[in-house]
Amino acid sequence: MDIKAATSTPESRLAASGIVLPQAAPSPIGSFRNVRCSGDMIYVSGQGPVCADGTLMRGKVGDEVTAEEARDHARLVAINIMAALRDHLGSLDRVGGVVKLLGMVNAGPDFERHPFVIDGASDLLAQIFGETGIHARSAFGVGSLPNRISVEIEAIFEMGPQTKDQR
Repeated sequence: MDIKAATSTPESRLAASGIVLPQAAPSPIGSFRNVRCSGDMIYVSGQGPVCADGTLMRGKVGDEVTAEEARDHARLVAINIMAALRDHLGSLDRVGGVVKLLGMVNAGPDFERHPFVIDGASDLLAQIFGETGIHARSAFGVGSLPNRISVEIEAIFEMGPQTKDQR
């Protein structure tokens, strides 16, 4: 079944997908907050691949972690991004759309498939947010990430019309 065709809101598409968001988004590991709204924009700080039990997905992509595994890690990051949004806004239905992702891959020097890895997050956000989930994006490799995580992604969203009206 095509989830986008069968349902009309991000929350209903999320439910239809069978994905359960964590009860709470992972806590920041520094002096910042997960989400900050400014005007009509919603900024989500860099999130990592943290499982619901707190396990971190770690390793150097291309050396210790395959591109396919890292793509799954990026999908997990998108789940954590949505958890942070829901924590802050109360519902994903208050989001108007995904504007941009910045994806960083903890990669070995010869690894070249950064866009493939970050597609794990992009594809899930497009599935849940529909047409408004298709976004601009940058994806690149870095020499290291905090706690040796394999992937970190930050995101920019726009508020939905109903959210703008509630301010």
